[in-house]
Amino acid sequence: MKLKLYQIDAFTDHVFSGNPAAVCPLDNWLDDAVLQNIAAENNLAETAYFVKTDQGFHIRWFTPKTEVDLCGHATLASAYVIFNFLNFHDHSISFQSRSGLLSVTKSNDWYTLNFPGDKIQKKEMTSDLIEGFNMKPMEAYQGSTDIMLVFSSQQDIENIKPDFSKIAVLPCRGVIITAPGTNNDFVSRFFAPQSGIDEDPVTGSAHTTLTPYWSKRLGKTELTAQQVSPRGGYLKCKLLDDRVEISGQGAFYLSGEISV
Repeated sequence: MKLKLYQIDAFTDHVFSGNPAAVCPLDNWLDDAVLQNIAAENNLAETAYFVKTDQGFHIRWFTPKTEVDLCGHATLASAYVIFNFLNFHDHSISFQSRSGLLSVTKSNDWYTLNFPGDKIQKKEMTSDLIEGFNMKPMEAYQGSTDIMLVFSSQQDIENIKPDFSKIAVLPCRGVIITAPGTNNDFVSRFFAPQSGIDEDPVTGSAHTTLTPYWSKRLGKTELTAQQVSPRGGYLKCKLLDDRVEISGQGAFYLSGEISV
């Protein structure tokens, strides 16, 4: 079987930065084991698959180890492929997913994701959270799938050294660390060794947790964000009641064909 494969760098306007995602358009769903094996073979943070439906598209996301409920950068990458390579002429795409209905709107070279916002609760600062990093967080929060740790400065976030063996045993999809930004409203990094991703370069879905927190803390609904991983990426975020808009750009890296 021959399948088309694209690779897009998301949340950046040039290649070799942002977060690379593999995108496989499908005519029909393949067995889950095949989807997982392709994702493991690609060995990127996420491989997205989508199938056209009467209402739009059905999308799924796989890390090298597991299927996940929500992924921002691979959704942006999928929209990039649909808009630029699949002769899609509308300005907005609807995706049905494990997290409900999602949409992506294109304006010039920016793609705006409309995702459900996360609900977070303050969490006790336990020793297992502290031991995962070489600095002590100021606060901890529990979201629906991730733990978020708040630090005091962008320099802290850039200089933190994670202990992946300690993070990997935490009962969550991954750990977000965040602080006020120097040139943006906030910065972050994301670690998910338990999902097969030691550090994710730019994590769109984490901003469904970050945006409500920073919107309340800063008293504003429109925010700029930077993920300060080695590859780095930039996002614009907007809080809309119980949903979040996350905007970014994309850069085309490759297209090809895989044989399975």
